[in-house]
Amino acid sequence: MSGTIEINGLRLMARHGVMAQERAVGNIFEVSVHLRYPIAVAMEHDTLGDTVNYAEVVEIIREVMSVPSLLLENVVWRIREAILSRYPAIEGGMIRLAKLTPPIPAEMKDVAVRVEW
Repeated sequence: MSGTIEINGLRLMARHGVMAQERAVGNIFEVSVHLRYPIAVAMEHDTLGDTVNYAEVVEIIREVMSVPSLLLENVVWRIREAILSRYPAIEGGMIRLAKLTPPIPAEMKDVAVRVEW
């Protein structure tokens, strides 16, 4: 049996972007992560060690986001690699990284990269 841990709308300040000013000033980003994993043992035994600890995943995301990248694609890849390194039993998932105020002269909610595997 598989289940999904969801972290939705985690907001962080970071310095990702192609433009020098984005890396100097920073921007607000929103991260959502859904991780599919074998859930049956955690359901039966009620122990934190048998699940994907979402508090740890948030800390992994914070750590990865603290290192600037030019492209959101690179940030998403690094988040995915760091999470899978810590939790190899993850069977699949989704990561969405949105830049809430992109330096584009247009009104929009955000720009984002989403990866599913």
